Amino acid sequence: MIELQSAGYSYGGAGLLAGLDLGLPPGSFHFLIGPSGAGKTTLLRLCYGDLKPTSGQVLLDGRDTRTFDRDGLARIRRRIGVVHQDCQFIDHLSIRENVALPLTVSGRDVAAEATNLDQLLSWVGLAPRANALPPELSGGERQRAALARAVIMDPEIIIADEPTGNIDWEMSQRLLSLLAELNRMGKTVLVATHDLALIRAAKAQVSARVLRLANGVLTTGAAL
Repeated sequence: MIELQSAGYSYGGAGLLAGLDLGLPPGSFHFLIGPSGAGKTTLLRLCYGDLKPTSGQVLLDGRDTRTFDRDGLARIRRRIGVVHQDCQFIDHLSIRENVALPLTVSGRDVAAEATNLDQLLSWVGLAPRANALPPELSGGERQRAALARAVIMDPEIIIADEPTGNIDWEMSQRLLSLLAELNRMGKTVLVATHDLALIRAAKAQVSARVLRLANGVLTTGAAL
């Protein structure tokens, strides 16, 4: 569903990414690594249409992202769940309400989805914290809530930007297990991370490919 063809991106005339070729086949798992400032977040934003390439093409479901109008992009984005690095929530809403926000925005009946929502919160281990406010959560709980919010619309693709960057090893392993389970359900998963230990630990859970971004160039390593 996501394909980059000689895609590049420039900030103010300065090239950050160039000539990127990448396909994310259905059901595949990928880790994206690279030094700080290499453009990993920019690459992810290109993949889900938040940025448009300044050269080449990014195709979502076979269509160039530059041809989508606002509504068309919103519809295709419902098929892509994104876990952002900063995990922002609306602090006066409960975690249950925050996780349900994509349903509300898309016009779906949240009350009719109550059972699915409760099951999802239980799956990420947050059922006892469903009525807590975001400031009351630990870093690991916030990350799991962010993952729940990303998958509430049952997307085909999960993109996560440094999801374990601010949590301890035990919680990182728990989050990896959730991502691996989504992959076994047929979801495509792309995770940007600086944690090489996490990638090594993933060998026991998923068949993943490592992508390295450096100096604006993307290279593909061996599968785990």
